[in-house]
Amino acid sequence: MVSLETPVCEFGKLAIPFELLGVDGKYWDLRDCMGEKGLLVMFICNHCPYVKAVQQRIIRDALELKALGINSVAIMSNDPTEYPADSFENMQTLAKELDFPFPYLLDETQEIAKQYGAVCTPDFFGYNADLQLQYRGRLDASRKETAAEGTRRDLFEAMKLVAQTGQGPKEQIPSIGCSIKWKQA
Repeated sequence: MVSLETPVCEFGKLAIPFELLGVDGKYWDLRDCMGEKGLLVMFICNHCPYVKAVQQRIIRDALELKALGINSVAIMSNDPTEYPADSFENMQTLAKELDFPFPYLLDETQEIAKQYGAVCTPDFFGYNADLQLQYRGRLDASRKETAAEGTRRDLFEAMKLVAQTGQGPKEQIPSIGCSIKWKQA
């Protein structure tokens, strides 16, 4: 397992349109996912220990952000042939077990992850109401283990600022996680 850090936020970069199959059997596009004040696009998967350590916090933050007008969507781009835990069926199971309050989508061709420049799981892209990138940082100080209770909620605080002002914080700490599991050519 290779751990990677996300690149610095490219402020203002527009969100990439997509249309992907969700675990609910529906195809979702960028506009379907959008909230009144913004959108959080998360690249996650089922098997990554970094994601597992923060699943409950992702759910908590997505629910609280929704109340602020920011919707969330999760995209799984790993190769399920090499990582069966990330299969579509297992995505459906996980989303149901954890009662995901956001669409969980399969990027089967991995093209959306490539277009976004996603490098790891979790990788967070926070957009304002104009779908301009304002946040590309970590959820919090968690790594493969969940950080202590009361840890600063970097992503939540950044997206709350986006909801209020349309702008993300200038100082951002990169997310870290397992590399995206790319298909072999």
